[in-house]
Amino acid sequence: MPWSISTMDHQRRVYSNILELAANVDNPTPLVRLNRVVNFKHAVVYGKLEWFNPFGAVKDRVAANLVQDAEARGQLGPDTRLVEPTSGNTGMALAMIANAKGYRFTATVSNKVPQEKRDSLRLFGTQLFELEDDLCPAPGAPEGAIAKAAELGNEQGSFHLNQYKNPANPEAHFRTTGPEIWRQTGGAVTHFFASLGTCGTVTGTGRFLKQQNSKVKVYGVHPAAGHDIPGVRALKQLEQTAIFAPAEYDGLVEVSNGDAYEMCRRLNQEESIIAGPSSGMGLSGALRTIPDEPGVVAVVIFCDDAFKYASSIRKHLPSLFPGKPQQTSLAGPLASILDLARKSSDVLDAKSAHTFLETTRNSSLVDVRSLEEYEKQHPQGALNIPLADLAKGEPALLSADKDTPILTVCKVGERSLHGMLLLKAQGYRNVKSVAGGLDSWLAAGLPTSRT
Repeated sequence: MPWSISTMDHQRRVYSNILELAANVDNPTPLVRLNRVVNFKHAVVYGKLEWFNPFGAVKDRVAANLVQDAEARGQLGPDTRLVEPTSGNTGMALAMIANAKGYRFTATVSNKVPQEKRDSLRLFGTQLFELEDDLCPAPGAPEGAIAKAAELGNEQGSFHLNQYKNPANPEAHFRTTGPEIWRQTGGAVTHFFASLGTCGTVTGTGRFLKQQNSKVKVYGVHPAAGHDIPGVRALKQLEQTAIFAPAEYDGLVEVSNGDAYEMCRRLNQEESIIAGPSSGMGLSGALRTIPDEPGVVAVVIFCDDAFKYASSIRKHLPSLFPGKPQQTSLAGPLASILDLARKSSDVLDAKSAHTFLETTRNSSLVDVRSLEEYEKQHPQGALNIPLADLAKGEPALLSADKDTPILTVCKVGERSLHGMLLLKAQGYRNVKSVAGGLDSWLAAGLPTSRT
């Protein structure tokens, strides 16, 4: 008689199908103590290694619960097309779950998501829509990944799971991540840290841990504005995220690009833990917050591994990659120029930009996107001078007076930075850029026009 096991066996690690590997309190992802990157005398810090989920990331938990919840509600039928905006990991888990269950899957993503992730989504059988958007899709963006997913989800035979608003997102962590940590630490956990994207991890896990012990401290770690850390959100975008619940947390910690990638390097080289940049960000924020006191037991979520981020790591840790071609040798300095520009007083939030235009005589607002994008929607009163035209020099629509006050705007605040620097290089002395672009303009309730 052929050998077989009819039910899953966590002890022997034998399963009848891949979905049985899903993490839960009886089959938790590992908790590993950090030794070399932690210099505390008393406090103990653990990383929770979420790439041990079957599809390689903490988002496996959310994807599984989103689908399970929709099935329980009778919202999915045979051959339903699941639709979801993603910065990568949720999409990859949904693609594989769809394969296993017989659904189809369509993802909408920012074209800033690392190429490795976009390639993997296609390998997994995903129909992919690549759009201009923030690295982590922006809520409220009229032409972004979230809006496109909502549009596709309304089509016949499609269903938009909507991880950004669906309560099944934090519920996944309340049901699995929180109970795992509580059991793995024997109830001794005192501090919990998670990087902030949709905020399902910190909100759901935090609720469970505080339900067990109200004294457990829960912290969310987020990047600085204009960051380049895939899968996480800066504070301005977090304010637009339905699952973001800062009143339930004990604090928020901001971490820079540099600190996140350096801690990513240290985790890999000093701890032999293959964590990615968002894990480095989470740990960096934790280490500056955790009190070094007896009895402190801190757990930091390590969302996924480093392998999905080779291009981002190459960009931010150039010293690790000697012998790069000469034509790419300026990537680091140019990135530094843009980072410095983002932090300068010449970058204004949307409301300050609007005030600048209203109170500054002879000022001009320049939308540097393509004509097609501009015509769909733009800030009221904006001129359209595409970035490529600005790069040619001496834009005809602008005054020859180099003291002319100019404000540049795009969709999410990236191309407008380039536009600001191009105009400054051409001698214009009073040029500023709108942080967050049209997305932040809309979020602030400022007037727009269509052509």
